[in-house]
Parts: sequence; C-alpha cells; structure tokens
Amino acid sequence: MSHHLSRRQMLHLATASAAAFGLSACGGGSGGGAEGADGDSGPITVWSWTTAAEALRGVVPSFERDNPGIEVDVQDLGNPAIWDKITVGLASGGKGLADVLHIGVDYLPGYMEKFPQGLADLSRLGADRHEGAFAEGLWPTVQGEDGTVRALPWEVNPLGLFYRHDYFEKADVDPASLTSWDDLIAAGPKVRAATGAQLLGIDKPGTTQDMDFFQNLMQLQGAFYFDREGRVTLASEEAIQALTVIKRLDDAGLLADTAGQGTWKRLVGQGKLATAPYPAWAIEYLATKFPAQSGKWRVMRPPAAVPGGGRSAIVNSTYLTVSATSKRRKAAWRFVEYALTKPAEINRMFASGGVFPALKSAYSEPKFSAPHPYYGGQRVLRSFVDSLGAGADATNFTGDYSRALKLASDAQSQVLVKGADPAEALKTAAKQLAQQTGRQQAV
Repeated sequence: MSHHLSRRQMLHLATASAAAFGLSACGGGSGGGAEGADGDSGPITVWSWTTAAEALRGVVPSFERDNPGIEVDVQDLGNPAIWDKITVGLASGGKGLADVLHIGVDYLPGYMEKFPQGLADLSRLGADRHEGAFAEGLWPTVQGEDGTVRALPWEVNPLGLFYRHDYFEKADVDPASLTSWDDLIAAGPKVRAATGAQLLGIDKPGTTQDMDFFQNLMQLQGAFYFDREGRVTLASEEAIQALTVIKRLDDAGLLADTAGQGTWKRLVGQGKLATAPYPAWAIEYLATKFPAQSGKWRVMRPPAAVPGGGRSAIVNSTYLTVSATSKRRKAAWRFVEYALTKPAEINRMFASGGVFPALKSAYSEPKFSAPHPYYGGQRVLRSFVDSLGAGADATNFTGDYSRALKLASDAQSQVLVKGADPAEALKTAAKQLAQQTGRQQAV
C-alpha cells in the first residue's frame, strides 16, 4: 500500500494550505502573473514525467535550431511528484514553477478553477488560431471562465474495446454484431461457456477507486460527474444507466474481481478475461506485457452504453501550458506551439513515447493506417483515429473530481458487494457530493 498522497489529495491540501498561510488561491497575481514577464529568449524549463519527458527532449534539438536564443531544459519530475510541485507552486502564487508545465485533464480544470491567474493567457500570444487543429471535444477544456486559452492539447486517448478474437471465434460470436453493451451481456455467457473467461474485470470492493469503466459508460453518453456548468450529475439518467450495465454484467457472472495489486494483469496473462475496455495507450501496453498472446487480440469501437447510442468517447488527455509567473512567457509559448502544432514533431514524440497525438493533421502519416502484427494485421491506430472523427463531448473534471471519484466508487461497491440499487446508491452519492462541494445538482 502506498503512503504517498494522491495528486488529487494534494490539490485539496495545497488549496487548504494556501488559505492557512494567507496565500491567494487565485495564484499568479493579476494580468497573467505579477512576477511574470514576456521574455522571448533565454533558458526555459519544462516539467513532465517518464516517457512523455523523454519524448519532449526529442523536440529540443530542432526547436533550438529553429529558435536561436532559446535553450530548453526538459525535466522528468516523475509521477506523482510532478503534481505535488505544480499544486504547491500554484498555491504559493506561482513561485518555483517551471516555464512550461505538462498537466493531465483530471487536473487542468481544477487548477484553472482554483488558481485562475496561475496559468498564462495564451490567447494574447496567438493560441486561438489553433482552435480547429485538435480532436473535437478538447478545446473547451483549455479555456478559462473568461474564454481565454490557458493550454494546448498534446495527448488524447479515445476509447476502444480490446477483445480476444480467438475467444469470440471459438464461441461463434461475431464482434460486428456487438453494437451495445446489451449485446455483450447477451453474448457473454456463450464466450464464458466456450472459453472459461469472464468478459472483463472490475475492482468490486473499490480498493483502488478504479472507476474507469463506469466513467467510460457515462462518457459514451456525453455525461460525467459534472456538467459543463459544474453542476453535479452523479445521479443523472446516464450515470444510473452506466451503473446498471455494470450490475447486469455482475448479475450474469461476467465480471471478474480485480481487487488486489497485479490481479488484472495476472488474469489477462492467464487468459481469463475476454475484453479490455481501454483507450489508445493500451495498444502497445498489451503488446509489450503479453507478447505470448500476439495475434489473439483485436480492437473495436466501444459498444454503446445504450442501444443506438454513441460509440465514441475521449477517456483522458494531457496538455502543455505556460506558468503565468514565467519570466519568458513568449519563449515558453513558442516551445509549446512548436511541439504541439507541427505534425513532424508530434509524430516524433508519438514514436518515442507512445503519446497518442491530439493534433488532427498528424494522422495523415502512414503509420496511422499501417497493420499491426500483434493484432493480426489489424489497422488498430486507424480505428482510434476514426473514433475521434466521430466526435466526442468534452469532460468537465472540475476541481472536485477526487470527491466525486470517491463517492462514485463507494456507490459502485455498494451495488456490487451489497446488492444496492444503482439509482438509490447514486442519488445518495450525488446528494453527498453537492453537500461537500457546495455545488448545485443538475435538474
């Protein structure tokens, strides 16, 4: 069990600390940062983590060649350490922050909400001209309440359903016929009878608060814990439908319990799970972790949460932004723009770090239509690109995502472990979320 605070806990604690020490929760001062400046040359520092940091380093030589006078230092702070440093830095008025920050979608809205002046106004530097360049559904996330752009999208993860082609074939189930989760629930017993595998795994007691599948089912319906106005929607029809699908899967004996560290990986390795509802990053993950299963997996568009419903969703995304207190905001912006709006650079990073690009013009490269040997020659990247082309709604994580996640996890566990009714469990959770956050519930 980890003793480190989650980055979501850090966001709450840092905000509380800011109040306790008399620091402004609006961070960064007025006008884009009282201590910042628009220097367009000199050294700039970039904060990122692991493979993404390494990918950014690959951009530096060409950027410095094309932008003489700017030197870039990409630092790998690790994950979750990066969130501690960004959160505390914003809470202390932007002190000690790097010039360029790599931030996930589960934190960017919260940072903009709690520290509205902590990130630089990129609109005045020309960011608005790139509005149509990225996958649909991402742009609302980068806009603050005043409509100004505070970041540019880098990574996008469209949802897919990875499935064991050999299992479905053995069970005589045609994947093309599985257009909704109703279809999979009907086909699941045939797959289990033929192969002994359950459809998918979920941490039933909620030991890890892994709510990805529940969130995916909501996102497929264009919903989440909060609407675009920040109102609580945890008890919405879409949320109830999502949890009802999960309950039906469990009632049919199609869910494996993945509680416990390494359980999901062990079950997949043993061939005991027939599907994995995961986003694009899982393409290389499965191929790397389970090489013995090469040729056995395929991917399809995610089944709709309701018959006839949408079959595309953006699960998560990451962004590059500029600290408002940077002394070289123009230089930092030039690096962000260079790295994220040039197809050659974004695809170089994709090749080195597996970060699926949000830039639409990147998809014209042949690799996005190439067959993948691990997936029996299927053009798996193209399937995800096509999913993005179908459009997806933006997800509003807000600054209260961690609270919503905890309450939703508790509700799911009550349903799966104690047999609670999905609607009643979610109504209770939504009421608690509204009370804890001071937000209104959507009607």
